[in-house]
Amino acid sequence: MKQLDYKLFADFFQFYLQDESCPNDDPGGLWTREALDRLLAVGSGIVMVGTVRNMTVPVTIEIRETEPDDDLNKWDQVNECPLDVPSGRIVVAGCTDYFPDAARITVSPGSYRVRLYYGNLDALSEDGLEGRDVYRVAIWPDDAHVAVRVIKQRKIEGKSH
Repeated sequence: MKQLDYKLFADFFQFYLQDESCPNDDPGGLWTREALDRLLAVGSGIVMVGTVRNMTVPVTIEIRETEPDDDLNKWDQVNECPLDVPSGRIVVAGCTDYFPDAARITVSPGSYRVRLYYGNLDALSEDGLEGRDVYRVAIWPDDAHVAVRVIKQRKIEGKSH
């Protein structure tokens, strides 16, 4: 397993994982009400991860050979989705980052599954600028092209969201 740690500016409450060859068009239309609720929007060759702060957030990315076997109890929200990476390079960036300068992760070209973990989502300052929210991303090869799914839902204001 390869682990990479980033501090990403989550401008507009999001950061991206995308295939380097994916067109850098405006993917904002992927943010439907359902996508906003699950903090995840997915398109062809792109995964847009929602955050609870519009600030720099810590992101850990694990490139794995197999699906992780985790205890999900310590996470507020857990999602999964597919990501095709025909170029063999995943761009990791905030949505307003200059993509030519963004971080790249080299992987074997192919299809992957992405599991997104969201932690400490309620640990924000009153103004929402400071927080202890954390984001973990596990990526492993998977030809199944799974549908986007919420494995564990966070609770907001005393109800499941």
